[in-house]
Amino acid sequence: MDVREFDYILPKEYIAQSPAGDRAASRLLVFDRQEGTIGHRLFRDIAEYLREGDVLVLNDSKVFPARLKGVKKTGGKIDILLVEMIDGTSWYCLADNIKRGTEELDITVGGCPAKLERRENRWSIRFDYNGDSYDIVKRCGKMPLPHYIKRNGEDDSIDFERYQTVYAEHIGSIAAPTAGFHFTEGLIGELERKGVSVVKVTLHIGTGTFLLVKEPHVETHAMHSEYYEMSEDARRCVREAKRSGKRIVACGTSSVRTIETVCSGNGNTPLAGRTGLFIYPGYRFRFVDALITNFHLPRSTPLLLASAFAGHEPLMRCYREAMEKGYRFYSYGDSMLIV
Repeated sequence: MDVREFDYILPKEYIAQSPAGDRAASRLLVFDRQEGTIGHRLFRDIAEYLREGDVLVLNDSKVFPARLKGVKKTGGKIDILLVEMIDGTSWYCLADNIKRGTEELDITVGGCPAKLERRENRWSIRFDYNGDSYDIVKRCGKMPLPHYIKRNGEDDSIDFERYQTVYAEHIGSIAAPTAGFHFTEGLIGELERKGVSVVKVTLHIGTGTFLLVKEPHVETHAMHSEYYEMSEDARRCVREAKRSGKRIVACGTSSVRTIETVCSGNGNTPLAGRTGLFIYPGYRFRFVDALITNFHLPRSTPLLLASAFAGHEPLMRCYREAMEKGYRFYSYGDSMLIV
């Protein structure tokens, strides 16, 4: 499958640079796969599409301020994106502005000495700090906004609240599960009163989700694994609902990958571990019946997953209509419900 099939042109004015003033006031494109119809609502109207007995699955991973500025001894700056903690003082990371062939480099971060080192063909950073290095992250870190959201020195304090879901709980993501941005506590409560079961899972979003597919053929792309966790109660709820003919509504592609990883096995899949599940057209969904998702970047793994769920051509038709009607795209943008 040629990855170029998953390209599309999006004028930059469609890329949302800031969140909607009211989370639930984002626009909602509703695509009915069986009927082939497209509807246009506000996200708060999603309660009209969910019904008693549905199981709504949310990813409660919490984004941490993973972007740091390092300073070389020469005064040069290095942009660092923490990816995963190794131990109390060390993290795997991405780093730029480093001379080719360099194996280690002494820097400072917020005045704290640190060393960048090549480890297993990727960068790690070790802080010379007598304590938990997460203290430095909290003090010096910026929220890891995608490259297409520009702040240019402007006040980014709003991102600490809004580049996060209202139900975020377990720290570990370096990119947000953005499909959940549109939910408010009041809207979740409304759904529960309607008889919708709300289930939480955790998938810490890392490089596996946000790195674009660079291989010319989709099938040869290697998905980086990401940590997931699902309680036994949550797995039982999903499986029993499926057996009873109830719908499983996944909020976000990360929730889909967690459900399909844990629930599709014969009870042997660990409730916590790492998943490298890569979903693209041709995949047979075993549990997910409806998907809440944002509008994704070309050649991204979330776009391929949404294409697998909706059908590639129907999804592109939805994207074209969204552009025609002025929807906002990407992380801070509007939403889709695919049923």
